[in-house]
Amino acid sequence: KSVDAIIHAGDINTQAVIDNIALFAPLYIVRGNNDKDWAEAVPHHLTISLDGLTFYIVHNKNDVPLELAGIDVVVFGHSHKYSHSERDGVLWLNPGSCGPRRFNQEITMMIMSTNGGCPSVEKVMIPHMAN
Repeated sequence: KSVDAIIHAGDINTQAVIDNIALFAPLYIVRGNNDKDWAEAVPHHLTISLDGLTFYIVHNKNDVPLELAGIDVVVFGHSHKYSHSERDGVLWLNPGSCGPRRFNQEITMMIMSTNGGCPSVEKVMIPHMAN
């Protein structure tokens, strides 16, 4: 509730999720492969600038263009598995999935501080409640 922006890399599942999280901060979302007819207006990818950093957001990492000139951070989803790496000066981030547990994986999200163009990322673990 105390962030300046929210980035969602797809598989949102319902308009209600968008409506709820959009109450807290500006929301940047892309459509995931599980987002069906209700999400036709949600873009496949976005390029945004926040606090001196340029982000490329897409659901599937395989859909990232080969040419990333001017991109500082790639945010992707699809695997629902947390990932944080750097390649050729570009930060690659998959926050994982903070919804219902999938594929017996951790439930995670990220919090990024941009610090005027110097990003730092914190992995946030969300406790899993067994059924």
